[in-house]
Amino acid sequence: MENYTICQLQRDMRFEGFLLVRTAEKRKDSKGNDYVDMNLADRTGEINSKLWNWDGTQPVPESGAAVKIRGLIQEYNGRLQLRVEKWRMAVPEDGVDMNRLVPSAPRSSAEMRSEILKTVEGFTSEKLRKLTLGMLEIAGEDLEWFPAAQRMHHAERSGLLHHTTDMLRVARGLLEVYPWLNADLLLAGVIIHDLGKIEELKSDKAGNVTDYTRDGQLLGHLVRGITNLNRAAEKAGVTGEPVALLEHMLLSHHGESEYGSPKAPMFPEAEALHWIDMMDSRMNTMKTAVDKTPEGAFSEKIYSLDRRVYHPYYRDEAE
Repeated sequence: MENYTICQLQRDMRFEGFLLVRTAEKRKDSKGNDYVDMNLADRTGEINSKLWNWDGTQPVPESGAAVKIRGLIQEYNGRLQLRVEKWRMAVPEDGVDMNRLVPSAPRSSAEMRSEILKTVEGFTSEKLRKLTLGMLEIAGEDLEWFPAAQRMHHAERSGLLHHTTDMLRVARGLLEVYPWLNADLLLAGVIIHDLGKIEELKSDKAGNVTDYTRDGQLLGHLVRGITNLNRAAEKAGVTGEPVALLEHMLLSHHGESEYGSPKAPMFPEAEALHWIDMMDSRMNTMKTAVDKTPEGAFSEKIYSLDRRVYHPYYRDEAE
């Protein structure tokens, strides 16, 4: 049987291969019978899966585990679903290549972290340098592999670094068009704006997010970012305007209260940060949708965009 990736699956196909468990839990159907509901993934996508009439002879697989699956691709409510007929946990003898199962950033974490540190070293403002380095210190080694989201943009291993470094590149281009912006302030805002996600999300080292943490539920990454910034400022002995400006950028980078920001951006660098963040998150979401969609076809509805995405024929011969 051919080994298909998730993005290649179509209705009525048969599938046999290895997938990564994103989530799995035991449930009951309308007749009271146990079954296991799973979301399974490889590096190209994710599919909901059902193991009906589960007899309980095997434990429910844990998130982050690799499993071998055999089953049939069906459709339910307009979405593909995998009906699992047989499964088992992967064993070392299978030689599973985890790089095929785990969505990962296109650049190494070492390369991306180096790009961030080089940016900070170039700051002319000593206060902004100290605050940014303090925030990176609080983030710690988890930044090496942490994703930027559970399901939306940059939901991949090292996705937070990917999102941050792509935003830095957009910001540098913007600074060429608007050289009157304060470069250190804008770049510092880019680097620290989402670091609070490390305490907001529960993720394993494969970049697989299973849930929100207590802090994530009660506070969210905007508020946690503010508290971490205050810790960094106290340790560095920095007070006054730089701290207040970065606090505002953290609070306002979602742009509107509808998306979680209690304040709209109120100075140019904060406004620029908001739109750079919006552009990068949406372009990553678009690329992920296009990569999973054949040319000339529309994706399933992308709920974060509230629309379907079209994959154009970019080649002239398609005409």
